[in-house]
Formats: sequence, structure tokens, C-alpha cells
Amino acid sequence: MVLLIALVLWLIGAAMGAPHRARWVMIAVLFAGVAIVQLALPAGHPLRDATGGDVRLWLMIAVFVGIALAYRAVLTRVRAHVKAREEPATDASFSATELDRYARHIVLREVGGPGQKALKDAAVLVVGAGGLGSPALLYLAAAGVGTIGVIDDDTVDNSNLQRQVIHRDADIGTAKVRSAAAAMQAQNPNVAVKTYQRRLDDDIAAALIAEYDLVLDGTDNFATRYLVNATCVQAGVPLVAAALTQWEGQISVYDPAKGAPCYRCIFPQAPDPALAPSCAEAGVIGPLPGVLGAMMALEAVKVITGAGETLRGRMMIYDALYGETRTIAMTPRADCPVCGG
Repeated sequence: MVLLIALVLWLIGAAMGAPHRARWVMIAVLFAGVAIVQLALPAGHPLRDATGGDVRLWLMIAVFVGIALAYRAVLTRVRAHVKAREEPATDASFSATELDRYARHIVLREVGGPGQKALKDAAVLVVGAGGLGSPALLYLAAAGVGTIGVIDDDTVDNSNLQRQVIHRDADIGTAKVRSAAAAMQAQNPNVAVKTYQRRLDDDIAAALIAEYDLVLDGTDNFATRYLVNATCVQAGVPLVAAALTQWEGQISVYDPAKGAPCYRCIFPQAPDPALAPSCAEAGVIGPLPGVLGAMMALEAVKVITGAGETLRGRMMIYDALYGETRTIAMTPRADCPVCGG
């Protein structure tokens, strides 16, 4: 009888043009009524016998129906996701030249047309146009990130050219942000570059970072790193940060809004300067910033497109001297003064 009533309700809903959701709601109300009858009436009652006689029967049916509906919903979402990833980027905002330029991205299932559109719509700020910022900026521009900001107060020096590959010998004496902008736009004229020839400080950090979807920190001093981290946490903006010295580098994605620790969780205090010498004091092998800077750009692309697994909650450490890479897990600190509860 109950199944017959359910069928009648479904057909009535279909005849009235009711959506599937509304029809399922009517059947759920019917089921709830049957469950109440089974629980409220004593055993042997005619109405209870007419509706199955045992609530466990209906609970089993409800479980099987729930599993079937959940499976169907997941399958529908997966199919829609795959279809969206496989669709070509035919949006009118892409020119024929751009479609050809980004073709190797678009054919990647994990990026596709929607991912490339997300890159074009994204705004990324890179703090520092030095060793780490140089390759990161070039690869962000090449990837088609629509708006790229770069802030640095330094000028190009001859000693920079051993590793800061975005600058050229002719750029010596030029502001790094101008040299970097010229190189990015020469590489990809379709991206917009915003330059800030000054040091990032408390006066502008909050307003500047609020304009961007993602921040890459390639600075070489803890004061700026802590400022960038605190501002990103306050604004809810993910931070990709890397550091290096001599032959070794490290990189992670700091994103407390997604459950990952912030930079201050992992480095609660700046080390003694004697234990963390600058590149000028300790030296650095030239290609190492290129490796870590390219990794920063790669993590940025994954954060923006949602492809794969980022380094949220993990730190990758690269030892170039011995060709070794290891990854360690990181967790937020409850007593962190920046992101703690």
C-alpha cells in the first residue's frame, strides 16, 4: 500500500510538472508518516500491519535508497567536472593567438579551458624580483596569469645576474620592477603587469594584498616575510613562500583559511642572523633559485586552477648538492599569534 501511494504521488507530481526534488520531498514526507505509525502504534494494530508491521523494513529501504541517490549525485558531479575540464577554451575573451599559446595547458585534463580562464582572471602579487621572484614572474606570465603585481625597492646590480634571470646586463642600474615588467611583457604581451617600486611595509601591505587573489613571497628577510604572512592571513589570501641558501631550498603553501598552518606557525621566531646568513655572505648556487622559483609558479598555477594537490600543510625541501628531495608534514599551532584560535 505504501509503495502504491508513493507511486501515485510521483505520478501526480509528474502530471503537475513538479520538479524531481519536490516529488522526492513528498515521498520523504510519506515515509516519515509511515515511520511514525510504526513507532507510535502497538504491535498488531491494523494500520501498522498494513504499512509493513516493522519500522526496520522501512529503515533498510531508506538506507538503500539513500545510497543509490548519493551514488547518482556523485556520479553526476564527476561527469560534469570531467566534461567541464575537457571542454576547449572557446570563450570570446581568448584570441586565436592566446588559444594557440596556451594549447598545451588546455589539453591537460587537470587544467583545460576553465583552468586557463581562471588563470587569465587571476591576480597574483610577487613580493621581491630577485632570485626567487625572477623565474616565478616569468613562468606566471608565460602561463597567462591575467594580472601580475611585483613589488621591490631595489635596482639591478651586476652581482644579481648570476641567478636573477629576469634581468639582463643592460638593466644594471634599472629598478628591478621595471626590468621585470619589461621582460614579462616581452614574453607575453597579453598579461597586465603592475609595478610597485618601494619596500612593502605596514603602510601599504593590507591595501595592496587585498587587491590580489594569491601572493608569492620571494624575499630574503624575516621582517618582510612575517609582514606578508600576517597580512595574507588577515585577508584570507593564500601565500606561496620559498627560501634558500647555498645548495638547499624549501617551499610551502601557507593557507590557514583551508586548514593549513601559516608561516608564523612554522617559524615562530626569526633565527639569529649568524645562523641565517644572506646569500651575499653564505653564497648560493645560480640555478637553485630557478628551481625553487619555478616551483613557486607551479604551486600558484595549481592553487588557481584547482589542479592536483598543492603543498598546503606540507613543506618540500630540496637539496641540490646531493639531488635529494623530501617532504615533511606541517600542522597549525593553536597558540600561533597570527592564525591561532
